Amino acid sequence: MSAPTNQTKLALFGYGYWGRNLARNLYELGVLSALVDPNPEAREEAAKLFHGVDFHAEVDEVLSDPSIKGVVLATPAVTHSSLAMKALRAGKDVFVEKPLALTVHEGEELVAEAEKRKAILMVGHLLEYHPAVTEIERCVDSGDLGALRYIYSNRLNWGRLRKEENILWSFAPHDVSVILRLVGQAPTRVRAMGGDWVTPGVHDVTVTHLEFPGGVRCHIFVSWLHPHKEQRLVVTGERSVMVFEDSAPEPERKLRKYAHRVEWVKRAPVAHKAPEELIEIPPSEPLKLECQAFLDAIETREAPITSGRRGLEVLKVLEASQRSLASGSSWIEIDAGPEGTMKPFVHESAVIDEGVYLGENTKVWHHTHVSAGAQVGANCVLGQNVFVAPGVEIGSGVRIQNNVSVYSGVRLEDDVFVGPSAVFTNVKTPRSHVNRKEEFGETHVGKRATIGANATIVCGVTIGHHALIGAGSVVTHDVAPYRIVHGNPARVQGWACGCGEVLGEDLSCSRCGDSYVRSAEGLSLKV
Repeated sequence: MSAPTNQTKLALFGYGYWGRNLARNLYELGVLSALVDPNPEAREEAAKLFHGVDFHAEVDEVLSDPSIKGVVLATPAVTHSSLAMKALRAGKDVFVEKPLALTVHEGEELVAEAEKRKAILMVGHLLEYHPAVTEIERCVDSGDLGALRYIYSNRLNWGRLRKEENILWSFAPHDVSVILRLVGQAPTRVRAMGGDWVTPGVHDVTVTHLEFPGGVRCHIFVSWLHPHKEQRLVVTGERSVMVFEDSAPEPERKLRKYAHRVEWVKRAPVAHKAPEELIEIPPSEPLKLECQAFLDAIETREAPITSGRRGLEVLKVLEASQRSLASGSSWIEIDAGPEGTMKPFVHESAVIDEGVYLGENTKVWHHTHVSAGAQVGANCVLGQNVFVAPGVEIGSGVRIQNNVSVYSGVRLEDDVFVGPSAVFTNVKTPRSHVNRKEEFGETHVGKRATIGANATIVCGVTIGHHALIGAGSVVTHDVAPYRIVHGNPARVQGWACGCGEVLGEDLSCSRCGDSYVRSAEGLSLKV
C-alpha cells in the first residue's frame, strides 16, 4: 500500500494500542511522515504497513525537522506534559491524547506556552467528534430538549486493568469532556467515590457526581470490573430525553430520543411515556474526524473544539474528583472564577513576587514570602513565616508548616509534608565572607515523603518517595523510598508504609493492610 500525499506533514509519537489507530487514520489522510517509538518491534511492525514513512527511536531528530508541522502524541499519560512542551518549544503544533496532563499545573503551563507561541494545542477527547454527540448538542442548543435537568454516563467494561493510572483518569475524561460541552459551563462542585480491589490505591470503579450552576446534575459511572461492555450517555431535558449508546450492537439504535414528559395533576407528578424515536447519524469514524480537525486547525489557525484550554477545564474536574476520592468522597467546591478556576488564597500580609505561579486552591498564610520564578502547585498550604526562594519547584498537595525556608535548589514533589522549623541548606561549607552562590546544591524530596519538625536536610541529598524523616534529624546522605531515618546524623531505623505507619518485620501494615516486598530501590508495594 502506497502512502497518500498531503502537503501537511505530521509525526506520531507512540505506536501502542491507540497509536496504531491514529497511525492508520493519519496515513489514510496522507499526512503521516514520521513515526517515533523506542520499541524496535513496534517500528518493524509499523514499517510493514506504512510505506514511505520515516521511523525513529528518539524524538529529537523529528522535532528538529522543519518540514514536520505538527506532532500527535499517543504515549503514556505520564509523558504527555513533557513531550507536548518539548514539541511546542520546537515550534510544532501539538495534538495530545487525553488527558492533556496529569496535573492542572502542567496543563496550565502547556496552554500558556501554546498561546504565547500562537501554536495549535489540541486534546484527544474523541467523543466530542462523534456525530451522535454533535446531534445531541444541536438538540440542546436549539431547545428541542428544553432546559437541561440531568445527565448520566456509564463507561463500563471488563479488563485492560492499569496499575498506575486509575479508572477515573483512564475512562472518565471522555465523559467529562462531553458533559462540559453539553452543559456549557464548569461545575460548582464535584464528589467522587469508588473502590480499589485489584491494586491498592488504584481505583477500579468510580462514581463521580457533578453539580452545575442553574441546577443541572450529572453523574459518571466508570469501571473495568464490569461483566459486559456498556457505553451509554443519557441527557434529560424538560421536554425529552436522548440516549446515546455507543456500545449498541445495532448501529441504527446508537442514538434514540424519547419525548417523555412529566405533568402535575392535582398537585402530584405524573410521568408520561412517548414512543422511541431512532435518530440516524452519519456512519463516520470519529477518530478520522478528530484527525481532520487537527489538520483543519493547522491550516486555518483556529482553535479546534477540543483545544488545550478546553482540555484544561476537563483536567480541573478530574483533579478535583481525584481530591474527593483521596479525602473519603467529600464534596470539592470549585470556586468559579472567570474561567471556572479554583483561585489560590493569599493572606494580606504575605508577599508574592512577580513571576510566581500559584496553583489552584493553594493557600499562602501570614508573613510568607514567595520569591520571583517560584512554582507552587495546586492544593498546597504554606504556613506562617515560610520563605520560598527564587526558582524553587513545589508540587501539588504539599504542606509546609510554620517557619520553614525552602532555598534555591530544593525541589519538593507532590504531597510532601514539611514540619515546622525544618531547615533546608543550600551550601555544605558556608562562610559569611565567601560567596558560594555558584555552589548551591540540589535537594530532591520525593512524593509523599514526610520531614519532621526541626529536621535539617543538608543540600545535595535525595529523599525517596514515602520516606519518613524523624523530628530533629540531620540528613546528610540519600534516603531510600519508604525508609525511616532519625538521629544526628540520621540513621536507618526501619520502614514506613505509604500511610505513615511503621511496618513490622513481615513488611505489612497494621493500619491499612498493605504489604511490601524488597526491590532494587528498597521496597515496593505487593500486588
